[in-house]
Amino acid sequence: VVAGAVSATKPEDNMITAYRCHAHPLGKGTDPKYLMAELYGKTTGLSKGKGGSMHMFDVSRRVFGGHGIVGGQVPLGAGIALAEQYRGTKNINVCYMGDGAVRQGALHETFNMAMLWKLPVVFVIENNEYAMGTSVERTTNVLDLYKIGLSYEMPSEQVDGMKCEDVHQAIERAADRARKGDGPTLLEIKTYRYKGHSMSDPAKYRTKEELAKYKAVDQ
Repeated sequence: VVAGAVSATKPEDNMITAYRCHAHPLGKGTDPKYLMAELYGKTTGLSKGKGGSMHMFDVSRRVFGGHGIVGGQVPLGAGIALAEQYRGTKNINVCYMGDGAVRQGALHETFNMAMLWKLPVVFVIENNEYAMGTSVERTTNVLDLYKIGLSYEMPSEQVDGMKCEDVHQAIERAADRARKGDGPTLLEIKTYRYKGHSMSDPAKYRTKEELAKYKAVDQ
């Protein structure tokens, strides 16, 4: 997902995400040693060792986190785009969120304002089917999450996140739209998490058959 996005955007474009943030600075070119230093709580880390796994910032690479509050990065993502619009640049912001974050009310307020002001932001839902241990099916009857954007007349589409090329093409279309001043796009990028959410997660909320099905597709 990150590789497809980085290859379709420019170095000066911004990026913000939630606490699924290890790959994002690496994709933007951050030296891995600073990311590892953060994981080990060292002062040479990306957040001086104070943020750890949840808070990976690299302003020099236009990476603005890493946020531990579920959905908290969504309005911040729109704010970064508003700043670029205000300054008259052609830079955009790619704002990532998980499938669980779309349950936050701030998302709807943000989508409304982003469309109203035609902000240069690409909203990306990384839908791996589970918000920690809660499946999408248990939280909504709208299983195709890209449809949320349609109620705001926001261009929205579903993308195969297991194919880097598909991600690249979708992000490229959305980025071009944003740079032209036509406003935001919502991309639901479908992917899958093969392991538990963390070391303490045995992932008993899904069946072995489900996991085997996804592994078979990859092979």
